[in-house]
Amino acid sequence: MADGEYYATQTNRVLDDATDGPKLSHHLESQRAYQWEVEITTGVGNSDEVLTLACKQITAAGMTSEDIIVDRVNDKFHYPGKVTPEDVTFTFDNLALKEYDLAERLYAWMSTTYDSIHGTFTPSIVDGAGTFKTKIKIYSLDNHMQPTKHASLFGAYPKSWKLAEFNYATNEFHTIEVVVKYDFIVQYPTL
Repeated sequence: MADGEYYATQTNRVLDDATDGPKLSHHLESQRAYQWEVEITTGVGNSDEVLTLACKQITAAGMTSEDIIVDRVNDKFHYPGKVTPEDVTFTFDNLALKEYDLAERLYAWMSTTYDSIHGTFTPSIVDGAGTFKTKIKIYSLDNHMQPTKHASLFGAYPKSWKLAEFNYATNEFHTIEVVVKYDFIVQYPTL
């Protein structure tokens, strides 16, 4: 149950002309799912390039601990085992702006994992130009669109790159999906 001060103002309401109405606490308000921003440093070309524009959806990011089950006589005991980060899918609008060719940039980022033109894996390591892994930051924004906290995906790289279906029957923007694998996720507190 919530703290008494907040709980009382949420449940014990009296409506009459003598008061200004119910006093509601806003301290228990939740983060909104649509108030976020992402920063993806691709390391392609200009290594300081950060993709933020046009990312319209991110699937749940997290990790799962595998179970270690120990059988002893008639009992089962459970212990936490290895932690496995879960893949995250980023969905981008395929922007028509030539000066911000998102499809080309995302494909170039995928090419740091596998270069389909030359048939090589992780060409940036072979060329000595750096690494194919990067850091991705997912910011939670408050009601004034200011960052309040963020989750960082460390050791992130594109696992798949997909152009969405082309279809004359739909009335939606075309999208590009990039599935990202990462080594660690860290949730940082309020900025």
